[in-house]
Amino acid sequence: MNILNIFKSFKNDEAGAVTVDWVVLTAAIVGLGLVVMTSVGGGIESLGSTVATDLSATTTGY
Repeated sequence: MNILNIFKSFKNDEAGAVTVDWVVLTAAIVGLGLVVMTSVGGGIESLGSTVATDLSATTTGY
């Protein structure tokens, strides 16, 4: 087997193509999640503070 045949075989091999597709898709989903968390994060923090304040002001009767 000469070097040219090895390169032709390598060029025609598509065994890792699906893996590359999944890596790109996963990176896009993670990026979208980061964008959503960045835009919603301030509201969640504010809501958490409001809930904590309301719960600390509530009496339980014990």
